[in-house]
Amino acid sequence: MIKKSILLAATLLAASGAPALAHGDGPTDPQIAHIAYTAGVIDVAAAKQALAKSKNATVRGFANEMVRDHEAVNDQALALVKKLKVTPADNPTSKALVKQAEADKKRLAALSGRAFDRAYLANEVAYHKTVNGALDKTLIPSAHNAELKSLLETGLKLFREHQAHAEHLAAGTK
Repeated sequence: MIKKSILLAATLLAASGAPALAHGDGPTDPQIAHIAYTAGVIDVAAAKQALAKSKNATVRGFANEMVRDHEAVNDQALALVKKLKVTPADNPTSKALVKQAEADKKRLAALSGRAFDRAYLANEVAYHKTVNGALDKTLIPSAHNAELKSLLETGLKLFREHQAHAEHLAAGTK
């Protein structure tokens, strides 16, 4: 799991800067919007998988929180890109995120009961660490539009809470 998290982090951070190196300042705002939106969609899908598989009330409560919060942030992101008349741009980072999410979904699908709950929560910890690191170190500093930057900063505060919550639950689910 740790190795996977490090690989995902390296992929996310390296790829997020790659498409815009010609500009010398990281990913473009349309690429950032797509990365952030994709990350949210992935976490909603993981939470829905947990809701379908887990019978643990605490895990289900956390999964419901992930659906609610990530859908709300993605709705705000969609409203902002519509307002700004920006088309989110697919890029290597969002593609890598989707590919990794598909592998994680398959791996989790093979589990059940307590094993699923532990693996889901561990995945949520690793995923939020990775996304939060990318937001803090790459995406927010690279964002040029003030409204996009503000939305990312608000999301980061919320997603840090998600990470802490997932860490707390993972520590108690043995």
